[in-house]
Amino acid sequence: MPKPEHIILIRFSAMGDVAMTVPVLSALNEKYPQLKVTVLTRGFFKPLFEGLNNVEVFSADLKGRHKGLLGLYNLSKELKLLGFDAVADLHNVLRSKILKFFFAGKKVEHIDKGRVEKKALIAGKIFKQIKTTHQRYADVFEKLGYPIDLAKPKFPSKRIIPKEISELVKQDYSIVGIAPFAAHKGKMYPLDKTEKVIEQLSKQNQVFLFGGGKNEIQILNEISAKYENVVSVAGKLSFMEELNLISNLDVMLSMDSGNAHLAAMFGIKVITIWGVTHPFAGFAPFNQSESNILLADREQYPLIPTSIYGNRYPKEYEDCAGSVSVKKVVEKIMSTISNT
Repeated sequence: MPKPEHIILIRFSAMGDVAMTVPVLSALNEKYPQLKVTVLTRGFFKPLFEGLNNVEVFSADLKGRHKGLLGLYNLSKELKLLGFDAVADLHNVLRSKILKFFFAGKKVEHIDKGRVEKKALIAGKIFKQIKTTHQRYADVFEKLGYPIDLAKPKFPSKRIIPKEISELVKQDYSIVGIAPFAAHKGKMYPLDKTEKVIEQLSKQNQVFLFGGGKNEIQILNEISAKYENVVSVAGKLSFMEELNLISNLDVMLSMDSGNAHLAAMFGIKVITIWGVTHPFAGFAPFNQSESNILLADREQYPLIPTSIYGNRYPKEYEDCAGSVSVKKVVEKIMSTISNT
């Protein structure tokens, strides 16, 4: 059977999950430049795929014309007009399974999410690195006849920062991005400690704060107002503008969250702080040194990881990421800047 020439890649989901597909697509693009890929995702995520050759984005309107069973059927008809011959389902949830049902006759492969291994990890039956999500994505393309090697990645060039944003950047300073929030509190470094990190870093570097949502914007604005060389861009930039800025960072400090993956897809050094989740589950940012991973004290909090996504944990584990000292975080960031 001939290899497919045009693949539909399905990945709706959260921003971090979608961002994790970018390094994989980049490797695929590098090795197989003739292969056409159409990414089926939410329209908001389109800027993530800027600059990838032979890669197009098809925006799924999941709250509008593509909502529900009839909407997915209509979506399948629209996609068939593109003339694809294979599907890479990197999501493998009910919505994508229904969609694939309408693609009868097409070659379809889907991600193995490793649920058995992840369940064992959470239950404490194993404590070891399981296959990364990036590799699980790559495995899908291998099953479609396109094996790729993620070991020697090529990253995109820095994006051009629009003038109105570049005026905020001080050219003689190293640029540190900090994204202190996560979907669940158990994944976050305590905000009082985060502010101490910001205060110390701002003495020698320029710090940009990233976040979203009314509450996060207010908190970051209040913090940035206290310190020189600290700028909150939360709620002030478009998604494309945020990506442009992130591509120019010297280092990003993030929780186990989407911002870590946004920076990693540009090859930026990413320091991550982990609370109730753990990188062994396979969601560490792409191509980062193990030394860039700062973990909660597992002797003090032996049940870590309490869940894969950080949504379940004992009450007393809520601030477990705070077991990483401010001194350790600051020293790690400063040493990373020195070696960049």
